[in-house]
Amino acid sequence: MSTARTGLTGALFLVAALLSALITAPAASAVIGPPLVGVGSGRCLDVVGNDATPGTEVGIWDCNGQANQGWNLTAAGELRTFDDTRCLDAYNFGTAPGTRLVIWTCTGGANQKFRRNGDGSITATQSNLCLDVYNHGTANGSRVVLWTCTGAANQRWSTGSTGGYPYPGLVTGDIGVHDPAVVKRPDGSYLVANTGDGIGLKTSADRIAFRNAGAAFPGGTPWANTYTNNGRHLWAPDLTYRNGQYYLYYSASTFGSNRSAIFLATSPSGNSGTWTHRGLVIESRTSDNFNAIDPNLIIDDQGRWWLDFGSFWSGIKLIQLDPNTGLRLGTAITGIANRSSGTAIEAPFIVKYGNYYYQYVSWDLCCRGASSTYRIMVGRSTSVTGPYVDRNGVPMMSGGGTQVLAGHGSIHGPGHQAVLADTDEHVLFYHYYADNGASLLGINRLVYDAAGWPSVV
Repeated sequence: MSTARTGLTGALFLVAALLSALITAPAASAVIGPPLVGVGSGRCLDVVGNDATPGTEVGIWDCNGQANQGWNLTAAGELRTFDDTRCLDAYNFGTAPGTRLVIWTCTGGANQKFRRNGDGSITATQSNLCLDVYNHGTANGSRVVLWTCTGAANQRWSTGSTGGYPYPGLVTGDIGVHDPAVVKRPDGSYLVANTGDGIGLKTSADRIAFRNAGAAFPGGTPWANTYTNNGRHLWAPDLTYRNGQYYLYYSASTFGSNRSAIFLATSPSGNSGTWTHRGLVIESRTSDNFNAIDPNLIIDDQGRWWLDFGSFWSGIKLIQLDPNTGLRLGTAITGIANRSSGTAIEAPFIVKYGNYYYQYVSWDLCCRGASSTYRIMVGRSTSVTGPYVDRNGVPMMSGGGTQVLAGHGSIHGPGHQAVLADTDEHVLFYHYYADNGASLLGINRLVYDAAGWPSVV
């Protein structure tokens, strides 16, 4: 981008920026969305001077958590700020590179529609221009305008961080979930399964906008009634697509009991009502020292099938499956992660990256709304059967685990994770609790450091 871009309402913006540094900002109010942090600057998309007056320009400023830095991408494509009362607006319906970006009363107009792209850029749908920090600026007060999309760092935005962790990525639509599992379909769309009556299903074309897709078992699951006390609520599904079939492993139990079971169903489409019951995979009784819930299918490099599962009791277990049926093969049960007696560990998920199998688990307490203390931990091994160790070399069977994500700000108890090996990156799906106790879908990308350990971005 040329440094010749200098005359664009520069004086007006400079005055506004200087004023924002001199005027005491209004008291912060509740931020309705995460901040948008410029990848090139590390500063937040900011309404100048914390001024909610329609026509106020936007720029970048040190992140401060105030309402003028909270942005919510709605299902309609609006970027709302100031507690949902103002919308980002291409001034005067401009469609040319250099068009000013301001806030305005939300009108639903074409100049107030935006979309989030996979590379972190944000495009104005009317003009197909990107949100751009003018002239690659990184200083407080640098303006943000529309410009031809280049993929450069001054056009990429992350969803910010607090307490050392990023906020969940922007998602819209029907995002009320608990215990999400995900698979990418052959057409490039996404299918999510979650805890609920008959196992809830959701779909998304772009990993951002989600819609309800009914239940896997709308007619009920009478074969599970022994474990659910005749209830319809089923837990903690796991999804895999392989050889033209969708595989769904799921749990049947009641809260606090290890009289539990894991079942398998398959479907040619993954759609509601198309799932065929394939049988019981494993059950646990009150006399057992394990709990048969929270399943996860992992297929190793040799093509062998394994089921990772467990919650509380004696921790996380691994059994081998028959690839021809998806059901249990043999009687061996291997322990692969545990904490001290009575300490919470559950929701296992194994994924291969490079030379390692990464074992993700959730520690501490779920299902308490905003009081939940769930957090996501990881260890790794060169063998799917272990031993798994954390970054410091502590075995996961001895309480080891490296923290990947924990509660921060208004994000409470993130956990029950699944990792999707998407086309070009690993993506972490999980649920978390909002301040009001609602359980919501969280999605973040995973990156691996030079030593091969993952973190969320």
